[in-house]
Amino acid sequence: MPANAVLKEDEVIPKKKERQFVKTTKRLLKNKLAVFGLFIIGLLIITAAFAPYLVSYGPYEQNLSQTELGIGEEGHILGTDNYGRDMWSRLAYGARISLVVGLTSVVLGLTGGVTLGLLSGYYRKLDGVIMRFVDLLFAFPGILLAMLIIAMLGTSLVNVVIAISIWSIPGCARIVRGSVLSVKKQEYIMAMKSLGASDARIILLHVLPNCTAPIIVFATMRMGTAILSTSALSFLGLGAQPPTPEWGAMISAGQDFMWSAPHMAIIPGVAIMLTIFAFNVVGDGLRDALDPNMELDT
Repeated sequence: MPANAVLKEDEVIPKKKERQFVKTTKRLLKNKLAVFGLFIIGLLIITAAFAPYLVSYGPYEQNLSQTELGIGEEGHILGTDNYGRDMWSRLAYGARISLVVGLTSVVLGLTGGVTLGLLSGYYRKLDGVIMRFVDLLFAFPGILLAMLIIAMLGTSLVNVVIAISIWSIPGCARIVRGSVLSVKKQEYIMAMKSLGASDARIILLHVLPNCTAPIIVFATMRMGTAILSTSALSFLGLGAQPPTPEWGAMISAGQDFMWSAPHMAIIPGVAIMLTIFAFNVVGDGLRDALDPNMELDT
């Protein structure tokens, strides 16, 4: 092959990827729900990142003379809890915990799930063993599996991350395996094998890049599940422990004051609901935008 042909090919491939990125972005931005979800996620990230600059009180600062204040009373935007702690401050710092725990657990889960999925889909000899292990994890309901892991390791946010990441592995592994089984039948993969390319090179440079779309969608939607699971475990007393400003723990503390100070449970509950909704609609939007069969309306 002439050298100039190779150069032209190297120039064309990035341009194709750039055009594909632009088309995908346009499809995503045409989805109004997905845009709204991105807006909520953006606000959540800004709140978490700049929490110290957005609040007037510390999340652990108590004032027993101002307990159970309502929304907007005495300078407290979202009121106070039964210890006089500012609800807005605790909500903002709680966003940090939810995002960090959710992102860490999803990354760890993807690492394990993608690895198992690639090995299972590419090497037929390993497929049976890996998939039986995945089926074993699927045999346990997700939240019960997480509770079992935390019961063995102890109650802490670190163990919550470990539990949720293990819970994320089987779903990711199955999705990646299915994609690999489809990709490895393509002619260019056969050509790479005939040219003597190593399995590692084929998997990392050719198979994995063509499986990124379902992985991205899974990771986005899994973020919502991870945040919800973190809140659920903390609500049950298996995650964040008082006085940590975690949303699930805040709901657990506020459930005893539903008649005298309902905002203590309702406000973090609404925050969880909006966050899960945002990640789910963005995941749906990404799934539609990354579908190569979808045509951009003109």
